[in-house]
Amino acid sequence: MAVQKAVEDANAKKRNFVETVELAINLKDIDLSVPKNRITDDIILPYGRGKDVHVCVIGGGELALKAKGVADTVVTPEELQAIADDKKQAKKLANKTNYFIAEAPLMAVVGKKLGTVLGPRGKMPKPIPPGADPTAMVDNLRKTVSVRTKDRMTFHAPVGTVNMPAEELAENIEVILKRIELKLEKGRMNIESAYVKTTMGPSERVI
Repeated sequence: MAVQKAVEDANAKKRNFVETVELAINLKDIDLSVPKNRITDDIILPYGRGKDVHVCVIGGGELALKAKGVADTVVTPEELQAIADDKKQAKKLANKTNYFIAEAPLMAVVGKKLGTVLGPRGKMPKPIPPGADPTAMVDNLRKTVSVRTKDRMTFHAPVGTVNMPAEELAENIEVILKRIELKLEKGRMNIESAYVKTTMGPSERVI
């Protein structure tokens, strides 16, 4: 089993950090210069990513109160202006945060004030109704990976870490592959190959 071998090889070599396990997918017979053929998707992994995922909620009033203790960062509408005025602070927030959630009425404001920072990083916020409980949304985002092919025939997605059981990693990989197949015109026929590898380890072929 490719996943088992990749993880065992990684765990045999002691590192001073926990290695990420990544899936690399190579596509074929598809023209990614045509934007509609590109894949942009957020996929919830059944066993999560094996590491912390930083979620920021942008909102006021009831939403901000409910987000405290659930999200890693809560930004109120008043604080949003201050962050937007300080480009260094805006970039710092964008770089440390994996996913943003914004109160629906604030989406346009966030786009105007932080769009130049969040847009290129693929981190524009997901909307949430005013006053809603963000707990379920935050929990799902903590288990989510973002897949972006852009115009590249080869792309990568993290599927966990080496201290997760190989069976869980394999299930995470299967979920990603099935989701990618659904997005491709010819399904599995558009996948040339897929490899699993750890941060420092060699690639093992999955498909």
